[in-house]
Amino acid sequence: MTRDQYVITAEDLRRSYAGGFEAVGGVSFSVARGEIFALLGTNGAGKTSTVELLEGLAAPTAGTVRVLGHDPYRERAAVRPRIGVMLQEGGFPADLTVAETARMWAGCTSGPRPVDEALGMVGLGERARVRVKQLSGGERRRLDLALALLGRPEVLFLDEPTTGLDAEGRRDTWDLVRALRDTGTTVLMTTHYLEEAESLADRLAIMHKGTIVTAGTPAEVTASRPARIRFVLPAGVPVGRLPLSLRAGADGRRIEIRTHRLQDSLEELLRWARESDLRLEGLDARSASLEEAFLEIAQTETAGV
Repeated sequence: MTRDQYVITAEDLRRSYAGGFEAVGGVSFSVARGEIFALLGTNGAGKTSTVELLEGLAAPTAGTVRVLGHDPYRERAAVRPRIGVMLQEGGFPADLTVAETARMWAGCTSGPRPVDEALGMVGLGERARVRVKQLSGGERRRLDLALALLGRPEVLFLDEPTTGLDAEGRRDTWDLVRALRDTGTTVLMTTHYLEEAESLADRLAIMHKGTIVTAGTPAEVTASRPARIRFVLPAGVPVGRLPLSLRAGADGRRIEIRTHRLQDSLEELLRWARESDLRLEGLDARSASLEEAFLEIAQTETAGV
């Protein structure tokens, strides 16, 4: 992919605060046009500090960042009309209605889409006359998203977009984000919901202590982690009867096998059980999850690839 096909690029991006604390310590990544990219990490990993640099809210201490070919901080006038930003907390006037808030925001936006259209996209059409202070937490998040969409952004930054939403609202938001991606919008999001990242992201990066530890598609990130097979041995069957090649871990009769060859290991286990005339209770076999990869990184004391 050529440089021109990337709408967000960060190269050796660094950000330090007073006292010498380096929150972002040499981050590099690119996001292609029409791609959903998720930036993950534990609290304090440097996600917010990185995203603020991409949004042009601050200048990097070192390194370069480009959004739509421009420096988002020094060339903010060229970038701001073409991006949408959904912050974790919008801070809207409590006594305005939903529609009044959206119209106020539209007045500060170049070529905004109709307010009714934006509210309808996020399921707030029937709440247009309700005051902001009467909205639930999830409805406020929907309003945050509606305002980010008013300017028909080419690049959309979503900071924890589904916090406070119920399961149905979260799925509706996922569908909307996918639809935006399919019409060419580039989305960079942060989220604490790993299922959300796994479901939505075309690619993702996991940060730890200011650096990117691993990046790729969700499948690529989890591929290096072992799959697992769990089951309960029948009473009276010692763990020692299991084939040594399966390298089983045991907690009493509960067995867990970690393997990078899930199909081969499962076939071997089932063949052994059949030949031994045994029935394995609670048999569960699955590939590594993004959650497992994330937790492994989060529990690491030093950041390394």
